[in-house]
Amino acid sequence: MKKFIAGAVIALASVLIYKSCTDDREQKSILEENTMLLQQELRNVSKLVVTEGHFAEVYNYKDSKELFGPLVTANKKALVVVNADVSIAYDMSKIDYDVDEENKVLKITQIPEPEINISPDFEYYDVTADYLNPFDADDYNTIKRNVNASLMKKIEASSLRSNAENRLLSELFRILVLTDTMGWTLVYEGVTVDSPEKLMDLNKSLVD
Repeated sequence: MKKFIAGAVIALASVLIYKSCTDDREQKSILEENTMLLQQELRNVSKLVVTEGHFAEVYNYKDSKELFGPLVTANKKALVVVNADVSIAYDMSKIDYDVDEENKVLKITQIPEPEINISPDFEYYDVTADYLNPFDADDYNTIKRNVNASLMKKIEASSLRSNAENRLLSELFRILVLTDTMGWTLVYEGVTVDSPEKLMDLNKSLVD
């Protein structure tokens, strides 16, 4: 009888140990699958989020050079028409994150800055210059710098940047939905992002 009881106890202990090991393996497998799924989703959004626009600029360039004091000057001028294609992109391949498997936390540690690319096409009209003050490379470089600065002001005043930010927000929302569905927590800069409202606040902090 004692042998039977001892055998039963050993058998029960073996079953419990086996079940415990099996449960641990299953939980570890599920955890690994979830981690791989999160990393796959991050790779899926790790593409350039691009917003494009078109801007036009008319620029009057004038320059005067004193020859023999202020009474005698040599002048030059140009009318420049600029058509520029502009794109704003977030290179999501540069996003930095940490995966805390034990606590089921996805921590976004850095989001890339927007990349603004301006591709202007310059057309020069009414280019006139005195013999002693001709157009040279410095003039063209000055025109390009001034036009790019003017275009940048237009971009900042337009909806192009906010459109790009909304595109970024939509990519981050995909990550939020996935982590929430899997029972994970999304954290950025120490703040738990557990709702679309928190994500909106996160987006505001990115652009401020």
